[in-house]
Amino acid sequence: MTSFDAGVIAAVTGHMNGDHTDDNLLIVQAFAEPNATAARMTGLNGESGEWVADVDGVERTVRVPWLGPVTDRASIRTEVVALYRAACEKTGVAPNEH
Repeated sequence: MTSFDAGVIAAVTGHMNGDHTDDNLLIVQAFAEPNATAARMTGLNGESGEWVADVDGVERTVRVPWLGPVTDRASIRTEVVALYRAACEKTGVAPNEH
């Protein structure tokens, strides 16, 4: 399993939580917790992204597997975008162009 140093994880989660809060929620709703009302990205590795989701007032940690390989920082972005687009397709939401 590929792991990333704390600086990479902080940069990715900071970006996702600062600029893509709606995307976090959509990914979590589509692939882990359909009833989530909020979600923030808290971690990642080569196999999955990790989010904390608010479901009925309770925080739950969920992991969503990547759709393709994640081996370096560039592939993290590729896979987050792939998850977002797949979540849009699954939920019928029109994707935003980021």
